[in-house]
Amino acid sequence: MKTAEIARRFVRFFEERGHTVVPSAALPFDDPTLLFVNAGMVPFKPFFLGDERPPYDRAVSVQKCVRTLDIEEVGKTTRHGSFFQMNGNFSFGDYFKEQAIEYAWELVTKPQSEGGYGFEESRLWPTVYKDDDEAYDLWKQLTGLPDERIVRRGMVDNFWSMGVPGPCGPCSEIFYDRGPAYGKEGGPDVDEDRYMEIWNLVFMQNLRGPGEGKEDFPIVGELPAKNIDTGMGLERVAYLLQGVDNLYEIDEVRPVLDRASEVSGRRYGADHEDDVRLRVIADHVRTALMIVSDGVMPGNEGRGYVLRRILRRAVRGMRLLGVDEPTMPELLPASKDVMRGTYPELGTDWARISEVVYAEEEMFRQTLRTGTQIFEQAARETRESGGVELPGGRAFQLHDTYGFPIDLTLEMAGEQGLTVDEEGFRRLMAEQRDRARADARAKKVGHADVSVYSALREPGVTEFTGYTEQATESRVRGIVSGGVSVPVATEGEQVELVLDRTPFYAESGGQLADHGRIRAGGATFDVHDVQAPVPGLVVHRGTVASGELRVGDEVYGEVEATRRRSISRSHTATHMVHKAVREILGDTATQAGSENAPGRLRFDFAAASPPPPSTLQQAEERINSLVAEDLQVEAAVLPKDQALAMGAMALFGQKYGDEVRMVSVGGPWSRELCGGTHAAHTSLLGVVKLLGESSIGSGVRRVEALVGTDAMSHLSRESLLVSQLSDLLKVPRTDLRDRVEQTVNRLRDAEKEIARLRSAQLLQDAGALLEAVHDVGGVSVLTHQAPDGTAVDDLRRLALDLRGRLGDRPAVVVLAGVANDRPGLVVAVTEKGRDSGLRAGRLVGVGAKVLGGGGGGKDDVAQGGGTRPEAVGEALAAVEREIGTTAAGG
Repeated sequence: MKTAEIARRFVRFFEERGHTVVPSAALPFDDPTLLFVNAGMVPFKPFFLGDERPPYDRAVSVQKCVRTLDIEEVGKTTRHGSFFQMNGNFSFGDYFKEQAIEYAWELVTKPQSEGGYGFEESRLWPTVYKDDDEAYDLWKQLTGLPDERIVRRGMVDNFWSMGVPGPCGPCSEIFYDRGPAYGKEGGPDVDEDRYMEIWNLVFMQNLRGPGEGKEDFPIVGELPAKNIDTGMGLERVAYLLQGVDNLYEIDEVRPVLDRASEVSGRRYGADHEDDVRLRVIADHVRTALMIVSDGVMPGNEGRGYVLRRILRRAVRGMRLLGVDEPTMPELLPASKDVMRGTYPELGTDWARISEVVYAEEEMFRQTLRTGTQIFEQAARETRESGGVELPGGRAFQLHDTYGFPIDLTLEMAGEQGLTVDEEGFRRLMAEQRDRARADARAKKVGHADVSVYSALREPGVTEFTGYTEQATESRVRGIVSGGVSVPVATEGEQVELVLDRTPFYAESGGQLADHGRIRAGGATFDVHDVQAPVPGLVVHRGTVASGELRVGDEVYGEVEATRRRSISRSHTATHMVHKAVREILGDTATQAGSENAPGRLRFDFAAASPPPPSTLQQAEERINSLVAEDLQVEAAVLPKDQALAMGAMALFGQKYGDEVRMVSVGGPWSRELCGGTHAAHTSLLGVVKLLGESSIGSGVRRVEALVGTDAMSHLSRESLLVSQLSDLLKVPRTDLRDRVEQTVNRLRDAEKEIARLRSAQLLQDAGALLEAVHDVGGVSVLTHQAPDGTAVDDLRRLALDLRGRLGDRPAVVVLAGVANDRPGLVVAVTEKGRDSGLRAGRLVGVGAKVLGGGGGGKDDVAQGGGTRPEAVGEALAAVEREIGTTAAGG
């Protein structure tokens, strides 16, 4: 049975039983505790936590998920995948244990000819929480299974929670016996490779308190409404029903594995190490495809770093299989072809997806080239010091700073007869992981703090009136101080106000929050920030400027109008920049972030390479021509499908409901789903000035711009500067660029001539310097401090010239100088000197250390520098002492 068919049967089964079909959320879900959706229940968390009321009592979904905690196990086991799909059925205060167990057993055991999966009952083993007698009895009654096939297990295995105070409860898992060829007999407690979990039914009925781990927390009460949350691993069920040994061989993954095998010439099944690498490649290519499809770009932190790491592991895997050429153009299409049946957006958005992935592979290939040079230097230093083991710190630096995989470091070290301090490397990696986990735990603990806001949200959402008015009468629903609800706030206190209705816009979608003032009788409250800590609840943060505010007070809230209008103009300009850039660069230039502030904006967009220099000028001219046309800006609330059918842009990673707000600029010219505030007409923007464009990471470019009076002030200052330069250089404005270019070129030529003359003078004085040559342990040594301002390149030329004049004898030239307050050092060694054991790279390292820096180079010539110009004489002396020590030892 095909994987897509398994998913279709699951959805159809529960839809026929009254469940609302909920499409998969995007992988970069809007949750501060997660980088990616990592379980099928994540999109429903607000319902389980009580932050939002569910619009349905029952739901079914097939959710895309990414987990990377066990990424090192991918390819080694039968069941670990970084991307997977989770079938799930959910009940919000509707049915509970009996119905959930009955549904699960029916679907799993029903013959395939009747729409089920057809698993043999004799191979199924349910597990229950050790104290959950109700679930145990239900399994017996509903299935007729014998006692020994229903296994009781502890909290670690069969009790679920989110890891923070809140909903929790016992769970019941269904395991499938794969047979004696896969392990020991005796059930899930004995062998979880032979007995594989395929479905987990969570009975969410309790409330837990704070604590660490899976069992070190108290149960503090019962939920008023009991919920069901289940998760069936789609890939696991697929490889059981398809009769293959692991998830890498199912129909949605195997084609990538086969293509990697074909490209590399390594036959799958012939060698264990090669098999693991092929599985990793197949899994990671699919994962990268799905992550990029949902709008994530490779980067050095957060989601972007996860994507980059996964892609680089795939590229590295192909390299370890002996393929040095680009391979993503071979592998990515194979994954797209098998996944687009379920996710058609992979086909429609293929140009953008492939551009991002191919560019990242090429960037990593360049990184490998750079990393190889760094490795060669580290290996050379290890050998020169008499060692045979590359330090763990250097291996970690290669991995962490340059993205150089440890496997490749090990491979290359072996080729040069070196080993690697793997223990030291693993220790540093573990320390880094511990820091990351500590940070993740800190974020999760923060999730519990929203309970006070959830309680204030319970009466209903805050009504936002800011689209049509900038001042509103309302009532104080709550006051929060220090994370706790309080009844009153007095003058001077910094608190958070929750109103039943508000004109203040809460920061979201790149638009900064409104400022303003809230009044109640003799009391005033200055608003300096507005946020939505839980969906639907607006919180006004600020200071009680005078008087006293109480819960229940009637108040009058007024937005700072000038700031709001300025931000609204910026937000409208952002939409126009987005559309203009897409017109010029194509549909792959999708928005990747923005900030709309008073009078200015920042717009990030996807681009695998720098756009042509003319892009900004073209975009600016296009935008301002439409500003002058006074296009109408309209907003309409309508069904999401209708808005998308009308051409509205939906931004990746954003969460949208069934009803959306579509903002149109000039009718169909620009349509985006957006909850922000906007100018009513483009003419109100005045002028939009694009300041520049730059890279902010792999595949992401940033445009910054000024809008309205800020743009006009900028243009006025630029005009004044141009006038001043024109007067200074005595040329008309139209000739200013040519005159400046001529002046700069003349200055460069003069600097080159000065450098040439200085270098010639140094070489001319070389003969006189030879008089300072002296013997150190049988080695002719020349040390010299050049005049201030001598560049290190000049020192190098002089050192090579002097070395040539020293003839066929053991000799070392050591020169130092200071230019721009930075000391430089050059060491040159003759061939006979090298035969005596003298190495320029090691000698320059000794001197550079004294200078507070470092250096390196070849055995015959090396250079370095530092930060201590006052230590130049000391550095020369240190090198001379090292020469003497080496000569004596030789």
